[in-house]
Amino acid sequence: MRTVFAGTPLFALPALEALVKAGYDVPGALTQPDRPAGRGRRLTPSAVKTRASALGIPVYTPENGAQAEAVVRTLGADVVVVVAYGLLLPPTLLDIPTHGCLNIHASLLPRWRGAAPIARAIEAGDTETGVTIMRLDAGLDTGPMLARATVAIGPCDTAETLTERLAHLGAETLMPVLDALRRGRSVTEVAQPSSGATYARKLRKDEGLIDWRRDAVALERQIRAFTPWPGVRAVIGGTSVKIGTAHAVDAPRTAEPGVVLEVRPELVIATGHRALAVTSLQAANARMQPAGVFLQAHPLGVGDHVG
Repeated sequence: MRTVFAGTPLFALPALEALVKAGYDVPGALTQPDRPAGRGRRLTPSAVKTRASALGIPVYTPENGAQAEAVVRTLGADVVVVVAYGLLLPPTLLDIPTHGCLNIHASLLPRWRGAAPIARAIEAGDTETGVTIMRLDAGLDTGPMLARATVAIGPCDTAETLTERLAHLGAETLMPVLDALRRGRSVTEVAQPSSGATYARKLRKDEGLIDWRRDAVALERQIRAFTPWPGVRAVIGGTSVKIGTAHAVDAPRTAEPGVVLEVRPELVIATGHRALAVTSLQAANARMQPAGVFLQAHPLGVGDHVG
Protein backbone atom coordinates (compact mmCIF):
# COMPACT_ATOMS: atom_id res chain seq x y z
CA MET A 1 0.00 0.00 0.00
CA ARG A 2 1.61 3.22 -1.21
CA THR A 3 1.58 5.44 1.86
CA VAL A 4 2.52 9.08 1.40
CA PHE A 5 3.55 10.79 4.63
CA ALA A 6 2.91 14.44 5.48
CA GLY A 7 4.38 15.89 8.67
CA THR A 8 6.86 18.40 9.99
CA PRO A 9 7.98 18.42 13.67
CA LEU A 10 9.52 15.84 16.00
CA PHE A 11 6.00 14.75 16.97
CA ALA A 12 5.62 13.17 13.52
CA LEU A 13 8.76 11.02 13.62
CA PRO A 14 7.46 7.95 15.52
CA ALA A 15 4.68 7.52 12.94
CA LEU A 16 7.09 7.86 10.01
CA GLU A 17 9.50 5.39 11.55
CA ALA A 18 6.66 2.94 12.32
CA LEU A 19 5.61 2.96 8.67
CA VAL A 20 9.13 2.13 7.53
CA LYS A 21 9.60 -0.55 10.19
CA ALA A 22 6.33 -2.22 9.17
CA GLY A 23 7.46 -2.38 5.56
CA TYR A 24 5.06 0.12 4.05
CA ASP A 25 5.92 1.56 0.65
CA VAL A 26 6.53 5.24 1.42
CA PRO A 27 7.15 6.88 -1.97
CA GLY A 28 7.46 10.36 -0.53
CA ALA A 29 7.28 12.60 2.52
CA LEU A 30 5.71 16.05 2.38
CA THR A 31 6.94 18.59 4.91
CA GLN A 32 7.21 22.31 5.49
CA PRO A 33 10.00 24.17 3.65
CA ASP A 34 13.20 25.00 5.53
CA ARG A 35 12.65 27.83 8.03
CA PRO A 36 15.00 30.25 9.85
CA ALA A 37 15.80 28.93 13.32
CA GLY A 38 18.16 29.54 16.21
CA ARG A 39 20.06 32.67 17.16
CA GLY A 40 21.68 32.88 13.74
CA ARG A 41 18.31 32.46 12.01
CA ARG A 42 19.83 29.97 9.62
CA LEU A 43 17.55 28.05 7.27
CA THR A 44 16.89 24.74 9.02
CA PRO A 45 15.16 21.63 7.66
CA SER A 46 12.21 20.17 9.51
CA ALA A 47 12.62 17.08 11.68
CA VAL A 48 10.66 15.06 9.12
CA LYS A 49 12.85 16.23 6.24
CA THR A 50 16.00 15.26 8.12
CA ARG A 51 14.70 11.83 9.16
CA ALA A 52 13.04 11.00 5.84
CA SER A 53 16.22 11.86 3.97
CA ALA A 54 18.20 9.58 6.28
CA LEU A 55 15.70 6.79 5.58
CA GLY A 56 16.06 7.28 1.84
CA ILE A 57 12.54 8.64 1.36
CA PRO A 58 12.14 11.38 -1.27
CA VAL A 59 11.17 14.68 0.37
CA TYR A 60 8.80 17.28 -1.06
CA THR A 61 8.27 20.78 0.34
CA PRO A 62 5.19 22.23 -1.39
CA GLU A 63 4.51 25.88 -0.68
CA ASN A 64 0.73 25.59 -0.89
CA GLY A 65 -2.18 23.21 -1.14
CA ALA A 66 -2.20 23.12 -4.92
CA GLN A 67 1.44 22.03 -5.00
CA ALA A 68 0.76 19.40 -2.33
CA GLU A 69 -2.13 18.06 -4.40
CA ALA A 70 0.10 17.77 -7.45
CA VAL A 71 2.68 15.78 -5.47
CA VAL A 72 0.09 13.36 -4.09
CA ARG A 73 -1.32 12.76 -7.56
CA THR A 74 2.13 12.13 -8.98
CA LEU A 75 3.06 9.67 -6.23
CA GLY A 76 -0.10 7.60 -6.73
CA ALA A 77 -0.92 7.40 -3.04
CA ASP A 78 -3.25 4.70 -1.71
CA VAL A 79 -3.40 6.61 1.57
CA VAL A 80 -1.87 9.79 2.98
CA VAL A 81 -0.86 9.82 6.65
CA VAL A 82 -0.89 13.35 8.07
CA VAL A 83 0.85 14.15 11.36
CA ALA A 84 1.26 17.80 12.40
CA TYR A 85 1.96 18.80 8.82
CA GLY A 86 1.14 22.49 9.23
CA LEU A 87 -0.27 23.02 5.74
CA LEU A 88 -4.01 23.01 5.11
CA LEU A 89 -4.79 20.35 2.54
CA PRO A 90 -7.38 21.37 -0.08
CA PRO A 91 -10.64 19.35 -0.25
CA THR A 92 -9.73 18.26 -3.78
CA LEU A 93 -6.68 16.43 -2.40
CA LEU A 94 -8.55 14.47 0.28
CA ASP A 95 -10.32 12.16 -2.16
CA ILE A 96 -7.30 11.38 -4.34
CA PRO A 97 -5.94 8.44 -2.28
CA THR A 98 -8.00 5.24 -2.33
CA HIS A 99 -8.25 5.25 1.46
CA GLY A 100 -8.28 9.01 1.90
CA CYS A 101 -6.10 11.04 4.27
CA LEU A 102 -5.69 9.79 7.83
CA ASN A 103 -4.59 12.17 10.57
CA ILE A 104 -3.09 11.62 14.01
CA HIS A 105 -4.60 14.34 16.20
CA ALA A 106 -3.18 14.85 19.70
CA SER A 107 -6.44 15.03 21.64
CA LEU A 108 -9.60 13.08 22.32
CA LEU A 109 -11.77 14.66 19.67
CA PRO A 110 -14.00 16.59 19.56
CA ARG A 111 -12.23 18.20 22.54
CA TRP A 112 -9.34 20.43 21.51
CA ARG A 113 -9.67 20.66 17.77
CA GLY A 114 -7.06 23.03 16.36
CA ALA A 115 -3.38 23.86 16.44
CA ALA A 116 -2.32 23.47 20.09
CA PRO A 117 -4.29 20.63 21.68
CA ILE A 118 -1.55 19.44 24.03
CA ALA A 119 -0.78 22.82 25.58
CA ARG A 120 -4.44 23.77 25.88
CA ALA A 121 -5.29 20.51 27.63
CA ILE A 122 -2.65 21.16 30.30
CA GLU A 123 -3.59 24.82 30.59
CA ALA A 124 -7.24 23.91 31.15
CA GLY A 125 -6.38 21.45 33.91
CA ASP A 126 -7.52 18.34 32.02
CA THR A 127 -6.58 15.12 33.81
CA GLU A 128 -6.48 13.04 30.65
CA THR A 129 -6.01 13.41 26.93
CA GLY A 130 -4.99 11.13 24.11
CA VAL A 131 -4.81 10.68 20.37
CA THR A 132 -7.47 10.28 17.72
CA ILE A 133 -6.99 8.69 14.32
CA MET A 134 -9.41 10.53 12.05
CA ARG A 135 -10.18 10.79 8.38
CA LEU A 136 -9.63 14.34 7.16
CA ASP A 137 -12.59 16.19 5.72
CA ALA A 138 -13.15 19.80 4.68
CA GLY A 139 -13.60 20.97 8.29
CA LEU A 140 -11.03 21.71 10.99
CA ASP A 141 -10.43 18.38 12.73
CA THR A 142 -14.08 17.44 12.24
CA GLY A 143 -13.73 14.18 10.30
CA PRO A 144 -14.90 10.72 11.39
CA MET A 145 -12.83 8.84 13.96
CA LEU A 146 -11.26 5.44 13.28
CA ALA A 147 -9.45 4.88 16.59
CA ARG A 148 -8.67 6.59 19.89
CA ALA A 149 -6.31 6.01 22.80
CA THR A 150 -6.23 7.72 26.18
CA VAL A 151 -3.39 8.77 28.47
CA ALA A 152 -3.36 10.47 31.88
CA ILE A 153 -1.91 13.96 32.26
CA GLY A 154 0.40 13.84 35.25
CA PRO A 155 0.79 16.71 37.75
CA CYS A 156 4.32 17.38 36.48
CA ASP A 157 3.64 16.91 32.77
CA THR A 158 4.68 19.74 30.49
CA ALA A 159 3.72 20.20 26.86
CA GLU A 160 7.18 18.84 26.05
CA THR A 161 6.88 15.61 28.05
CA LEU A 162 3.28 15.02 27.01
CA THR A 163 4.09 15.63 23.35
CA GLU A 164 6.73 12.91 23.41
CA ARG A 165 4.35 10.37 24.95
CA LEU A 166 1.51 11.22 22.59
CA ALA A 167 3.79 10.99 19.56
CA HIS A 168 4.55 7.35 20.34
CA LEU A 169 0.95 6.62 21.33
CA GLY A 170 -0.23 8.09 18.05
CA ALA A 171 2.04 5.82 16.04
CA GLU A 172 0.94 2.77 18.04
CA THR A 173 -2.73 3.64 17.51
CA LEU A 174 -2.33 4.33 13.80
CA MET A 175 -0.66 1.09 12.76
CA PRO A 176 -3.58 -1.34 13.40
CA VAL A 177 -5.83 0.94 11.33
CA LEU A 178 -3.41 0.94 8.41
CA ASP A 179 -2.86 -2.79 8.74
CA ALA A 180 -6.61 -3.40 8.44
CA LEU A 181 -6.79 -1.22 5.34
CA ARG A 182 -3.79 -2.96 3.81
CA ARG A 183 -5.45 -6.35 4.34
CA GLY A 184 -8.72 -5.18 2.84
CA ARG A 185 -10.62 -5.30 6.12
CA SER A 186 -13.31 -2.80 7.01
CA VAL A 187 -12.53 -0.15 9.61
CA THR A 188 -15.39 1.29 11.62
CA GLU A 189 -15.71 5.05 11.35
CA VAL A 190 -17.53 6.98 14.06
CA ALA A 191 -18.79 10.52 13.57
CA GLN A 192 -17.57 13.00 16.16
CA PRO A 193 -20.18 13.94 18.77
CA SER A 194 -22.02 17.17 18.09
CA SER A 195 -21.42 18.29 21.69
CA GLY A 196 -18.22 18.74 23.67
CA ALA A 197 -16.18 20.37 20.93
CA THR A 198 -13.54 22.90 22.01
CA TYR A 199 -10.94 24.82 20.03
CA ALA A 200 -7.21 24.80 20.83
CA ARG A 201 -6.09 28.10 19.40
CA LYS A 202 -2.49 28.53 18.30
CA LEU A 203 -0.04 29.66 21.00
CA ARG A 204 1.14 33.26 20.94
CA LYS A 205 4.40 34.54 22.39
CA ASP A 206 2.63 37.22 24.44
CA GLU A 207 0.70 34.52 26.31
CA GLY A 208 3.93 33.79 28.15
CA LEU A 209 3.81 37.03 30.17
CA ILE A 210 2.97 36.20 33.76
CA ASP A 211 0.18 37.94 35.66
CA TRP A 212 0.68 37.48 39.39
CA ARG A 213 -2.95 38.45 40.00
CA ARG A 214 -4.05 35.08 38.67
CA ASP A 215 -4.65 32.00 40.78
CA ALA A 216 -1.47 30.08 41.64
CA VAL A 217 -2.87 26.84 40.22
CA ALA A 218 -3.63 28.59 36.92
CA LEU A 219 -0.07 29.96 36.82
CA GLU A 220 1.40 26.52 37.48
CA ARG A 221 -0.63 25.11 34.59
CA GLN A 222 0.42 28.01 32.37
CA ILE A 223 4.09 27.26 33.03
CA ARG A 224 3.70 23.56 32.27
CA ALA A 225 1.54 24.18 29.20
CA PHE A 226 3.96 26.69 27.70
CA THR A 227 7.11 24.58 28.19
CA PRO A 228 9.13 24.66 25.99
CA TRP A 229 7.39 27.40 23.97
CA PRO A 230 6.62 30.24 24.40
CA GLY A 231 7.72 29.84 28.02
CA VAL A 232 6.47 31.95 30.91
CA ARG A 233 8.47 35.07 31.67
CA ALA A 234 8.70 37.37 34.68
CA VAL A 235 10.99 40.10 36.01
CA ILE A 236 12.67 38.84 39.17
CA GLY A 237 15.49 40.67 40.90
CA GLY A 238 15.46 43.22 38.10
CA THR A 239 16.19 40.50 35.55
CA SER A 240 13.90 39.09 32.87
CA VAL A 241 13.67 35.36 33.46
CA LYS A 242 11.92 32.30 32.11
CA ILE A 243 10.27 30.24 34.83
CA GLY A 244 11.15 26.57 34.43
CA THR A 245 9.28 24.80 37.21
CA ALA A 246 6.92 25.96 39.92
CA HIS A 247 4.00 24.71 41.98
CA ALA A 248 1.10 26.20 43.89
CA VAL A 249 1.40 26.39 47.68
CA ASP A 250 -0.56 27.90 50.52
CA ALA A 251 0.61 31.45 51.19
CA PRO A 252 2.43 31.75 54.55
CA ARG A 253 0.98 35.24 54.96
CA THR A 254 -1.31 37.70 53.21
CA ALA A 255 0.33 39.95 50.64
CA GLU A 256 -0.36 41.66 47.34
CA PRO A 257 0.21 39.64 44.16
CA GLY A 258 3.86 39.77 43.09
CA VAL A 259 5.29 40.17 46.60
CA VAL A 260 8.09 37.82 47.68
CA LEU A 261 6.98 35.73 50.67
CA GLU A 262 9.95 33.38 51.07
CA VAL A 263 13.37 33.03 49.44
CA ARG A 264 14.65 29.70 50.75
CA PRO A 265 14.69 26.96 49.63
CA GLU A 266 12.16 28.04 46.99
CA LEU A 267 11.20 31.48 45.78
CA VAL A 268 7.62 31.85 47.01
CA ILE A 269 5.62 34.69 45.48
CA ALA A 270 2.12 35.86 46.34
CA THR A 271 -0.57 35.50 43.67
CA GLY A 272 -4.24 36.36 43.37
CA HIS A 273 -5.05 33.19 45.30
CA ARG A 274 -2.49 31.20 47.28
CA ALA A 275 1.18 31.50 46.23
CA LEU A 276 3.57 30.19 43.60
CA ALA A 277 6.77 28.44 44.65
CA VAL A 278 9.33 28.88 41.86
CA THR A 279 11.90 26.08 41.90
CA SER A 280 13.90 26.78 38.73
CA LEU A 281 14.35 29.69 36.35
CA GLN A 282 16.54 30.92 33.55
CA ALA A 283 18.00 34.36 32.94
CA ALA A 284 18.85 35.58 29.44
CA ASN A 285 21.96 33.90 27.98
CA ALA A 286 22.12 31.51 30.94
CA ARG A 287 21.12 27.95 31.69
CA MET A 288 18.07 26.90 33.63
CA GLN A 289 19.09 26.77 37.30
CA PRO A 290 17.59 26.12 40.73
CA ALA A 291 15.98 29.14 42.35
CA GLY A 292 18.55 29.09 45.15
CA VAL A 293 21.44 29.34 42.70
CA PHE A 294 19.76 32.19 40.83
CA LEU A 295 19.21 34.09 44.08
CA GLN A 296 22.91 33.98 44.91
CA ALA A 297 23.55 36.27 41.94
CA HIS A 298 20.26 38.18 42.18
CA PRO A 299 19.52 38.69 45.89
CA LEU A 300 15.89 39.14 46.89
CA GLY A 301 14.31 39.69 50.26
CA VAL A 302 10.91 39.00 51.74
CA GLY A 303 8.62 41.87 50.83
CA ASP A 304 10.35 42.68 47.54
CA HIS A 305 8.19 42.96 44.44
CA VAL A 306 8.57 41.02 41.20
CA GLY A 307 7.03 41.80 37.83
